[in-house]
Amino acid sequence: MWCYRYLFISLLFSACLEKPVSQLTAKKNTAQSKVESVVKIDSSFKKPKNVIFLIGDGMGLSEVSASLFYQDQVSNFERFSTIGLIKTSSSSELVTDSAAGATAFASGVKTYNGAIGVDQDSIWVGTIIEHLEKNDFSTGLISTSSITHATPACFYAHTKSRKNYEDIALFLCSSNIDFFAGGGLKFFNDRNDGKNLFDTLKSNDYDLHTEKLPETISEKKQAILLANNSMPKMLEGRGDFLPDATKLAIEKLSNNEAGFMLVVEGSQIDWGGHDNDADYLITELLDFDKTVGVALDFALQNGETLVLVTGDHETGGFTLAAEKNDYNIIVPKFATGRHSATMIPVFAQGPGASVFGSIYENTDIYHKLMALLKQ
Repeated sequence: MWCYRYLFISLLFSACLEKPVSQLTAKKNTAQSKVESVVKIDSSFKKPKNVIFLIGDGMGLSEVSASLFYQDQVSNFERFSTIGLIKTSSSSELVTDSAAGATAFASGVKTYNGAIGVDQDSIWVGTIIEHLEKNDFSTGLISTSSITHATPACFYAHTKSRKNYEDIALFLCSSNIDFFAGGGLKFFNDRNDGKNLFDTLKSNDYDLHTEKLPETISEKKQAILLANNSMPKMLEGRGDFLPDATKLAIEKLSNNEAGFMLVVEGSQIDWGGHDNDADYLITELLDFDKTVGVALDFALQNGETLVLVTGDHETGGFTLAAEKNDYNIIVPKFATGRHSATMIPVFAQGPGASVFGSIYENTDIYHKLMALLKQ
């Protein structure tokens, strides 16, 4: 009898192993179907007045690790006291794109790849910036891509497709965002519908800058559009646009006693990953690292600012491999030209930072911020 039982168990175990683990169908965690999370924060918990949210598009842990090996000074990522991990799958795919990933951050919902500020049924969902503006917060957006690109767009626009750049520009013109900087001129002044949105921006109380970052700014809202589409690569001489624009935005927004939220995207880390170009990726990553330092320096001096840094997804399957048998030489390598499904690190420093530890869905970034800011 025992022989038969042993034979049955052995056959069952063998059957389970017939299909290699690498070929098994990946499953979404059931938690990913959640539309909303509840974040409870004790009333005595110290909360931030301001939030600087930096998004390294395409930035996974290996990308962050590159900041330790490819610069002479200490990486600003080493200054954080709290580190967590987020799961990034969208409602439609195991591997997210930037639009679904940023909508999760901005609105706290899982949606399909390509969606901008809408849920999986294409219904508009409010963004954290829209909520904060109703409570007199100042808000800002900075990007090294077009300001109408997927990640920044999800914080102010609502459209079924990330490719609707001209529609997205219309949303920005009518928004109450106090400061924005990036590329994307052609979606405002060289449109298929013939409209020149510069006049619309000016009528909505924006100062418009199209040549360079201004040295000083007025009390008006600031629209800074410095490239026809995306900003130049760091390898092409972009210089300190991202850290300098961040300094300028903080100077502008921090005048508001009610508080502010600034979203800063290092867009082209992602593009270096797509191109499998390590020099492109690493130079963009180091520029982003420098910008993180600007935010942390302000927060340290200010004492009321939460600095939050993460990525929407990883791009390229990037890794830092040893050169053959020489473990003292690192060779950057890529596994794909597309996005990957790996979990993404979250770095937090300042009031409220401790709630961003552990492993959670990317949508919880929104819910944690809303709870901290009492929205």
